[in-house]
Amino acid sequence: MSYRTRFPVRFGDVDSAGIVYYPRYLHYCHVAMEEFFREVVGVDYPRSLAELDFGLPAVHLETDFKAPLRYGDVAEVEAKVVELGRTSLTWEYTFYRLGQPEPLARARVVTVGLKMKSFEKAEIPAWLRERVAAEP
Repeated sequence: MSYRTRFPVRFGDVDSAGIVYYPRYLHYCHVAMEEFFREVVGVDYPRSLAELDFGLPAVHLETDFKAPLRYGDVAEVEAKVVELGRTSLTWEYTFYRLGQPEPLARARVVTVGLKMKSFEKAEIPAWLRERVAAEP
């Protein structure tokens, strides 16, 4: 399943070279995941955390950079669940500059289900599994 979101690169996202500081890409991944929840899953991530007692903390990250995003660019991020495990989701994020077809960066993030109140590992709940598995 794939979802795209976009947002402007803000002044606070860049370093002294005028390009997006690399940790911000991981923030962008999380923003895209939150939008995925809202738009695709139909559950706001804050609701998942607070009311449904389910979170997805990252346990593994990999990122490859090919070209920079700069202040004033509009970033487009494609979020895709590429592996659906019993207790984990593996996400792939591809970064683009709006209007350009070439990817600028890619990230792979493994998240694990967590009961927020007890901080115990949790299976991916049916309401999420069904939405993630619904697309080819």
